[in-house]
Amino acid sequence: MSFPPALSCPTVPLSNGLQIPVLGLGTSHDGGYSHDAIVYALTDCGMCHIDTAKRYGCEAELGKAIKESGLPRSNLWLTNKLWPGDYGYKAAKNACLDSCSEMGVEYFDLYLMHWPESLRPGCSNREVRAETWRALEELYKEGVCRAIGVSNFLVHHLEQLKEDCSVVPHINQVEYHPFQQPNHLLDYCRQEGIVFEGYSPLAKGQVLSNPIVRQIAEKHTRTPAQICIRWSIQNGVVTIPKSIKKNRIQENCHVFGFQLEEADMSALGRLHDGRHVTWDPTNVE
Repeated sequence: MSFPPALSCPTVPLSNGLQIPVLGLGTSHDGGYSHDAIVYALTDCGMCHIDTAKRYGCEAELGKAIKESGLPRSNLWLTNKLWPGDYGYKAAKNACLDSCSEMGVEYFDLYLMHWPESLRPGCSNREVRAETWRALEELYKEGVCRAIGVSNFLVHHLEQLKEDCSVVPHINQVEYHPFQQPNHLLDYCRQEGIVFEGYSPLAKGQVLSNPIVRQIAEKHTRTPAQICIRWSIQNGVVTIPKSIKKNRIQENCHVFGFQLEEADMSALGRLHDGRHVTWDPTNVE
């Protein structure tokens, strides 16, 4: 399938006034990084939003790809994540600065706590989350992180953080696709001014063979992947698909030249069955 020229990516405002591109390219560990694909996304597809994490082990390689692209740093939105092994006040600050150095950048546009559970024995998760968040608040005030947020946090984690700290997270990044629609969490985030960001929008490929998705794709002369990404974006969710294949990245970028109808959105909304294709934070206190 051939695609028309990609349209520029819209942005969503954060509570601090920054504008985050509504579509980003995710990276991951275990083969989830390709240097050529990143350069292609930045130079040929107009992608300007890259999401990574220390956990993925590709910070140095990603820094090289960004440099090779020739794009000014100010034209990029870079998100990185802090792994629980680096939670705690001092450890978190050091880890963030180390990640900046590893990637060859002076700041991150967004820095997230990757998971609500602490790996530190003898301390409650809540206590460690609060201590770690205070470090992120300082990094934010110092300009090392232009925005700060969390990933995989549920309502009770966010409620505790709000009680314990002074800066409400700018973003909460969680699993989001037609089979996993945490609408209660989405509504809560909107109520609190927290931008909702979704990863795994294709449910690791599981949603692509769904008959409803395929039917809607055929109707719009689009691919199932484009339908799922478009559905997520039309729900107001900042969406982070992952791919290391150039043709897939190109496909995933072409989601702004069409609109799903209300009937399409409703049909996809009924596909929720609660399944997770990645980590499930439900039992984390």
